[in-house]
Amino acid sequence: MAASVAAAAGRLRRAIRRSPPWWGPSRRPLSSEPPPARAAAVRDAFLSFFRDCHGHRLVPSASVRPRGDPSLLFVNAGMNQFKPIFLGTVDPRSEMAGFRRVANSQKCVRAGGRHSDLEDVGRDLSHHTFFEMLGNWAFGGEYFKEEACSMAWELLTQVYGIPEDRLWVSYFGGDPKAGLDPDLESRDIWLSLGVPASRVLSFGPQENFWEMGDTGPCGPCTEIHYDLAGGVGAPQLVELWNLVFMQHNREADGSLQPLPQRHVDTGMGLERLVAVLQGRCSTYDTDLFSPLINAIHQGCGAPPYLGRVGAADEGRTDTAYRVVADHIRTLSVCIADGVSPGMSGAPLVLRRILRRAVRFSSEVLRAPPGFLGSLVPVVVETLGDAYPELQKSSAQIANLVSEDEAAFLASLQRGRRIIDRTLRHLGPSDVFPAEVAWSLSLSGDVGLPLDLVELMLEEKGVQLDSAGLARLAQEEAQRRAQRAEPVQEQGLRLNVHALGELQRRGVPPTDDSPKYNYSLRPSGAYEFGTCEAQVLQLYTEDGTAVASVGEGQRCGLLLDRTNFYAEQGGQASDRGYLVRVGQQDVLFPVARAQVCGGFILHEAVAPECLKVGDQVQLHVDKAWRLGCMEKHTAIHLLNWALRQALGPSTEQRGSHLSPEQLRFDVATQAPLTPEQLRAVEGTVQEAVGQDEAVYMEEVALAHTAHVPGLRSLDEIYPDPVRVVSVGVPVAQALDPASQAALQTSVELCCGTHLLRTGAIGDLVIIGERQLAKGTTRLLAITGEQAQQAREVGQSLAQEVEAAAERLSRGSRDVVEAQRLSKDVGRLTDAVDTAVMPQWQRRQLQATLKVLQRRANTAVRKLEIGQAAQKTQELLQRHSEGPLIVDTVSTESLSVLVKVVRQLCEQAPGTSVLLLSPQPLGHVLCACQVAQSATPAFTAEAWALAVCSHMGGKAWGSRVVAQGTGNTADLEAALSTARAYALNQL
Repeated sequence: MAASVAAAAGRLRRAIRRSPPWWGPSRRPLSSEPPPARAAAVRDAFLSFFRDCHGHRLVPSASVRPRGDPSLLFVNAGMNQFKPIFLGTVDPRSEMAGFRRVANSQKCVRAGGRHSDLEDVGRDLSHHTFFEMLGNWAFGGEYFKEEACSMAWELLTQVYGIPEDRLWVSYFGGDPKAGLDPDLESRDIWLSLGVPASRVLSFGPQENFWEMGDTGPCGPCTEIHYDLAGGVGAPQLVELWNLVFMQHNREADGSLQPLPQRHVDTGMGLERLVAVLQGRCSTYDTDLFSPLINAIHQGCGAPPYLGRVGAADEGRTDTAYRVVADHIRTLSVCIADGVSPGMSGAPLVLRRILRRAVRFSSEVLRAPPGFLGSLVPVVVETLGDAYPELQKSSAQIANLVSEDEAAFLASLQRGRRIIDRTLRHLGPSDVFPAEVAWSLSLSGDVGLPLDLVELMLEEKGVQLDSAGLARLAQEEAQRRAQRAEPVQEQGLRLNVHALGELQRRGVPPTDDSPKYNYSLRPSGAYEFGTCEAQVLQLYTEDGTAVASVGEGQRCGLLLDRTNFYAEQGGQASDRGYLVRVGQQDVLFPVARAQVCGGFILHEAVAPECLKVGDQVQLHVDKAWRLGCMEKHTAIHLLNWALRQALGPSTEQRGSHLSPEQLRFDVATQAPLTPEQLRAVEGTVQEAVGQDEAVYMEEVALAHTAHVPGLRSLDEIYPDPVRVVSVGVPVAQALDPASQAALQTSVELCCGTHLLRTGAIGDLVIIGERQLAKGTTRLLAITGEQAQQAREVGQSLAQEVEAAAERLSRGSRDVVEAQRLSKDVGRLTDAVDTAVMPQWQRRQLQATLKVLQRRANTAVRKLEIGQAAQKTQELLQRHSEGPLIVDTVSTESLSVLVKVVRQLCEQAPGTSVLLLSPQPLGHVLCACQVAQSATPAFTAEAWALAVCSHMGGKAWGSRVVAQGTGNTADLEAALSTARAYALNQL
């Protein structure tokens, strides 16, 4: 062992070519050619040490997209992928179930959610949104504190060669409030390893007690720190390695219970370790970042990076270097793992990261357009060997980053012009109008994030109208909530008089054919065309026709043509904005479009005057439209799949879709079985996986009248009518001789659709309920949401299987049986409310129902048996008489009540009151009064008298009652019970 460690140490030192000891803050630019493979050698040495010297199994890094864990936006620690082991829910047939001692380097992202470093990145020399966590784990007690500490000390001092006098350690100093003793075992281990007592520090639970969450495995941790000062002056400690010893479980009631199996979970940030080993003052000065820093310098022509922070960083140049270098790493890793910038959840956070990087690179570093994408190969070069998925997806990452960068640069430029123009009209003490800020952010695809708008104003020393912004945000939240409900939101509408006037004037219906003007690029991205139109009429909120509207006025616009999809056919309305032709820096946000008698009314807010006759240019919110397109094509596939599963006579009863989810009502003879639901999903998945072309064409309505298999609703269709066919050209699908419409989805539809099915990604039916007899409503989601739902379902299935296994093993006592019964109940609640496949929910609900019955039966049997035993003990202690008042040792009020009842059954004519002391002075109470003693003597009054004496409460009937209290003097409570009963008797 010693020889292997020495060999590893020699290889590492040769590879690292260590710099002199810690330099302190560097004021010189980095060398343009840092020594190669330093960080890679550090990473490899860690993995080799645990594999070759201590028999650990090396496992790959998990994706940064959490699997089956909706509580996380991103994987933010090495232990995330091992949660099933810690929670006991790991599939016993899985590879993970065999893990005993493992090690890896895990990709982690801390941005958004509870643990977010996003806003700190760039401001200092150490924060990152993406980092690598080196870790080793021991599961099920494979090894524990002594071995973990010894291995860590051996690696740091013998392999990495860090001087022992630069290392300090901390341990858990206990928590009297929680009843936790100090972790003296860890302290003694460090002392035995030669760490001086003066460098072994004790801290409380905030620093040295680690918890997975509000509930779940937890335990004391010990941390290894590095002294930056190196013995010169006061120590400057930075954490290097955290060793967590999971030995407790935080229960739902907040109490701590011992874990059935203990685990070791350690984590050490690679970036910080490399900085220590390379003698750098900052992680950004290591070879993990220096290639990026150099590439940024060469690509931008900005001044060299000097590592300055705060006021010393004039022009925030060095801050921008750090932001761009960090963020491009995060973007590359996330996109390679299937998380792309988007509109909600983790994709929304990633979108913010990309736009933050674009802003710093373009505005501070003066980078040319397309610059961010050019940095992707540098990231691949530094991280690709460790994470091959980066090499595989390099081109895709660069293209996606470049496209989003170009879109945001256009938005940024427009936003800057709008802000400057608005500021010119403000007085010195005026706040920036909330409506303008909101208009900048309203369009999710083209607008700017609100936090970025606030930051841009802050840099100009201008205060935003926060109250007005909060009001607008609340209104938007209310609109979103209403859109999620089937209740139709009322907006501006043209009444019969307004429509009659338009017809009298000979105004033609709105030409909305431009809504179909979009195309699919070779990269897979959609391009939506703009539309120029003329304002034909303006309406106030009450529907009055006007020739112009003023600043801040909510109004309806009638145009001669539009590319906005007006809400119809179950598809949500488009949203976006319009600008006056020739004045691109004034946005008129359009919240919705509605069709009224062939006219499409656009609901908008005017930031300034708008008149009839003005020429405008319309822009749809691309992300919103694309979400609707995905859901609409998915609905067609779902409709077809239901016919495949339930028969060709299956009829659609209605549908509604928005970017968030789709709703589909279908006529059914009976509720769908889990097998049918699963088959329907499988059919849709097959069509999505084949990435079939979606054909759309307008044809004469008469040509569709007798086509076998053609899907249509009981509606009035236009003539010509639009036909949407999946996988088969429309002409072929409409040929009665081809029977093609029986083999694929062919429908009459005016909605907007994808041009290929692959962009749907996935479809999961997450809800099913009977609206009325014969009509079933299905709720479904697609894409990333669908994949997450499948992972949640799989995770819950493993938990149910683990509960079944526990039940099969049986319970040793009442407490264990009751805990299992409660766990099954909590699991049932989780399955009932989780976003997961409905077929799987139904299966798990059926299984859990059986498990709950079995668990409750086991509890009852154990309680009856325990009660019978305690009854006999009490009968032996008490001679015949009218009264039994005593104490019983039990943790269950249910058992106490059963003992009382059994005593009264075996000793008729006897009134019984029993108390059971619990931890922390709590007392349980149960009583029963003999029939011969009522009505003067009642159980409820008896229990109330005793429990009130103990400061508690009671409930029950004249014959049987129970209650609780709290007292340190149990004898006094018993005396009160006897005195009350004797007085009544």
